[in-house]
Amino acid sequence: MPGKIIYAKILGDPPLQHNWRVQTIMTNHSSQFRLKATGIGSVPWTDINRTCSTILKQLPHIPFWPQFVQRSYFEDMIVQFSEGLPSLQIHGNEKRLTAHLDNVESELVTFYDHYLKDDLDYFAISREYACGLSEMVRLISQEPDRYGPYIKGQTVGPVTFAAAIKDPDGFSIIHHPDLVEATTKGLAMKALWQVKELSKTTKKPIIFIDEPYLSGFGSAFSPIERDDVIRLLKEVIDYLRDKSDACIGIHCCGNTDWSMIIETGPDILNFDAFSYMDYFLLYPEDITRFIQNGGTIAWGIVPTSDFSGNETIEGLFAKLKQGLARLYEWGLEPVTIANQSLLTPACGLGTMDPVDSEKVLNLLSGLSRRCHDLD
Repeated sequence: MPGKIIYAKILGDPPLQHNWRVQTIMTNHSSQFRLKATGIGSVPWTDINRTCSTILKQLPHIPFWPQFVQRSYFEDMIVQFSEGLPSLQIHGNEKRLTAHLDNVESELVTFYDHYLKDDLDYFAISREYACGLSEMVRLISQEPDRYGPYIKGQTVGPVTFAAAIKDPDGFSIIHHPDLVEATTKGLAMKALWQVKELSKTTKKPIIFIDEPYLSGFGSAFSPIERDDVIRLLKEVIDYLRDKSDACIGIHCCGNTDWSMIIETGPDILNFDAFSYMDYFLLYPEDITRFIQNGGTIAWGIVPTSDFSGNETIEGLFAKLKQGLARLYEWGLEPVTIANQSLLTPACGLGTMDPVDSEKVLNLLSGLSRRCHDLD
């Protein structure tokens, strides 16, 4: 029997023209998100099992595997996805990842030999670089019926990756087209390997492509053009879509050109809805078309860098309603908006105080329940 959610619109709740109440009638349709919650990736904790167990308790519908950035430098979002990619060197003592240009041609030949053979194992992410991935897969696989139909993972985006890695002269490898092309293909392979691993849980994988570098895109300091951004992101997205049934999202935690992001073809847009709601909503035609075509909005409604400790579920619920009401005013149906919405923190938790991070997860989990409160 198909599941559905009914949204009731109640007029006259100032300062909004529309108030929203969610009534869950049946919830067994696995293709609808219905304001369920998930995380971004990085966490400040170091206990692997305890952290994964906490995530499963707080976000059972769409758990994510955590990146332990405080536990190991190898779990830094750039370094974590560097294994098997050409001409890269980790300087562990200095906590730096750089590109060396001495044997580029030879390393590119080796790389493409594995890439053209679809050698996924060559592009595996080892446990040393992502201990949370294997632990989360293990825990869910033990009791899969306890959790929802999805599991979320993440990968660094090709633009952020290329912008972060410097050559010996201090320039980012964005200025080395051969390396950018290879690392983009390598990141796509590593994302596909991750999808295969997450699928062992019997859950449907969701992969967010994290592109913080695109915050403020278009400034005079950006060395990459719009067409290049679209081309690189589309290569990763199209590769995953051709070879898997994963849902693919793009996460950007600052102001960016969302029409450009939408043009790359993701299934999910994830933005900082706490601090950048108005900027995101500057693209009504693009966002409306995106949703009408089946796209999902992941509202990063619980603050991270701007977290004060004074946030409440009701306060965040009121802010979320403002965004939902705007979409309704654009002509989108409430049931469509509900089914095609997710909740997340504004960004990763990795640089936050551990106690505050726990509060963020509590707020996120509570807000998702509040959205489905019958009262």
